[in-house]
Amino acid sequence: MPRWKKLLTPLAGSPADDRPALNTPTSASGFLTIGDTTYIDPDGSYPLDHRADGSATLIVNDTDRHITIVTERNSHHSPAPPSDPSAPAPAPTPDLVLAPGER
Repeated sequence: MPRWKKLLTPLAGSPADDRPALNTPTSASGFLTIGDTTYIDPDGSYPLDHRADGSATLIVNDTDRHITIVTERNSHHSPAPPSDPSAPAPAPTPDLVLAPGER
């Protein structure tokens, strides 16, 4: 235990750092609605379930941040690979980005 106190002593006695805080992201402010669910001050990743009837899911971005919707890749819904192996693979679907206030 004395060794730990000796190691930590320089840290405890150091002066306060006057540098600005690192740019750590904060939670978005506002509401994110996906289908029938609304999230308050969202942060992180949220599921986008497929509807049984195949209809689109409404997404409303009422936050102060852009959100990125990652589209399906390599899932069971992706088109089958071409039968000719020399044919180019289908291009991946690009991600969608919704700005604040977009649907």
